[in-house]
Amino acid sequence: MKRRQFITLLGGAAAWPLTARAQQPAAKLRRIGILMSQTADDPDALTHIAAFAQGLQELGWTVGGNMRLDTRWGGGDLDRFRRYAAELVALSPDVIVATAGSIVGMLQQASRTVPIVFVTTIDPVGGGFVASLARPGGNATGFTTSEFSMFGKRLELLKEIAPGVTRVAVIRDPSVPAGSGGFAAIQTVAPSLRVELTPVGVRDGDEIDHAIAAFARSSNGGLIVVGPTSSVASHLDLIITLAARHRLPAVYSNRTWSTAGGLISYGADPFDQYRRAAGYVDRILKGEKPADLPVQTPTKFEMLINLKTAKALALEISPTLLARADEVIE
Repeated sequence: MKRRQFITLLGGAAAWPLTARAQQPAAKLRRIGILMSQTADDPDALTHIAAFAQGLQELGWTVGGNMRLDTRWGGGDLDRFRRYAAELVALSPDVIVATAGSIVGMLQQASRTVPIVFVTTIDPVGGGFVASLARPGGNATGFTTSEFSMFGKRLELLKEIAPGVTRVAVIRDPSVPAGSGGFAAIQTVAPSLRVELTPVGVRDGDEIDHAIAAFARSSNGGLIVVGPTSSVASHLDLIITLAARHRLPAVYSNRTWSTAGGLISYGADPFDQYRRAAGYVDRILKGEKPADLPVQTPTKFEMLINLKTAKALALEISPTLLARADEVIE
């Protein structure tokens, strides 16, 4: 099925828990918690949940029949992540799906026994969520969103789309392994591309605003956003606005940024990860343990180019790069 076909499932998503309660006694249902890092009105996030539900349906699980989904929306807020993690664990679910590294950590703080399947998570070993990719060894397993080498590739992509860039601001959260590791990966590639890096923190919007304004006072600048991490994604609109205001070519981690106006994104296809996560949830519901299910790396990647943004930056995208794009936004 194509991504757009899953949109038809979204209308029923909000009613899933109520439908399940009305049709079956709770004791006869398998209960799955989902803690999303986005907001409930995020169209991409809703599509991801629909893809997950469709994947379960193909494996014989029916929302409102033999399965119930309890969904919580963190909206990039760490306090909400913590509160909803405890709330979902208190419901005694059979398994919880987690959508970011910070969420996995908070779920494990709440319980080391409730099975967790994570998606779009960077460096689960460095984050301490699993012992190793091959043998997770605890109550969590799932799907990584990228290897650290991917961040170096994004710098190469930035130089390809804007060859004149010699200075790059790297927006990342240094307090999480994904942020520090991602920046380190970019540092290894920068000398060969003759690029000077400037790290930018994400404690609040003012820090990002002031840092980017100061960076943009000199010419030949570009921008890379290290993600997906919830602390960075919560500033999506601000970062895209600043990139446009200061005319900075920018590379982002996934399609959400490009569809919101970002120049180009390259990363693992989250839609595919949610579909595959359904398979792991199915195996856990049938008796397998997360400790024995290897963490899987991405198998599908996608690149999106926003031509409207490219034109606003007076960038001419080469036919070769356009041909490599999975989607061009006009």
